[in-house]
Amino acid sequence: MSEQSNNQGRAYEYICITTLLNEIIKVRAAEVIHNSAYQAALNAWNSMPESFQYILRESASAAVDTIFDMEPMILEQSTDMLTLKIQTDNEGKEGDVRDIVISRSDVQWEIGLSIKHNHFAVKHSRLAKSLDFGEKWFGIPCSDQYWSDIKPIFDYLNVQKAEKKAWHDLPSKEQTVYIPLLQAFIKEVLHSNALDSSVPQKMVEYLLGEFDFYKVISIDSKRITKIQTYNLHGTLNRSSKTIAPKITVPHALLPTRIVSLDFKPGSTNTVELYMDGGWQFSFRIHNAATKVETSLKFDIQIVGMPTTIISIDCRWN
Repeated sequence: MSEQSNNQGRAYEYICITTLLNEIIKVRAAEVIHNSAYQAALNAWNSMPESFQYILRESASAAVDTIFDMEPMILEQSTDMLTLKIQTDNEGKEGDVRDIVISRSDVQWEIGLSIKHNHFAVKHSRLAKSLDFGEKWFGIPCSDQYWSDIKPIFDYLNVQKAEKKAWHDLPSKEQTVYIPLLQAFIKEVLHSNALDSSVPQKMVEYLLGEFDFYKVISIDSKRITKIQTYNLHGTLNRSSKTIAPKITVPHALLPTRIVSLDFKPGSTNTVELYMDGGWQFSFRIHNAATKVETSLKFDIQIVGMPTTIISIDCRWN
């Protein structure tokens, strides 16, 4: 992600949390935690031109009422303090994709929002010479065969890096790097899946985080804020003591089987994962820098989702 995109994303987090706070305090006591992540978001917001701030403000405002309709616990009148927090990057790395967490300590309740500006990407995981993606993704260390398969690929990249080569200098990076690396990746995932039937579930929990959340996506060109519900463990959409949610959020089941994992037809850098229940992901491997590096990054996208993950378009005024 470019520095500009990163700053726009942080600015969007700032205006989302600020807009939520301004609406909530009309009804009940609430506060924003002023941590380092909040300060970074505020700095990003202040760096944006007024015209862009206006767009982000419109986007954030469009989503608020729908969030309240799904989560009546937010506006329940009570004597406790509701807190809103932008999570730090370290918290996000530990299996939590939520950018904003809204919580109430007296009833041990919280929900999270994943805030996206003009993109739907899931994670940007890497493959590298000594990075054990199996252990990280689903708790099964990569096999000796995997390490043997990828060694010549990264040995080659080490030489090119030492010679300060750029990626475009490599005569056939698809044949020498992308294809064999993805072949090793496919083989290792299927090998681990044969050892442990929980791999599909754990992969989705790794890609989407261990906590349920709402994904809030600003699509500026269409003047729409899209909200997607990831209620994978049934923790979202609780009734308050007096009010039931106006919008019902179904419980989405995690997958139990890998149906297919193979190259996207006609592609040398993308593999597609199909699982039961409607779960579909694409993994596009790419070089994230101009100069050759000894690791490569995945751009991971959700291609298909269960019908129990609902998507709501909130149109701007």
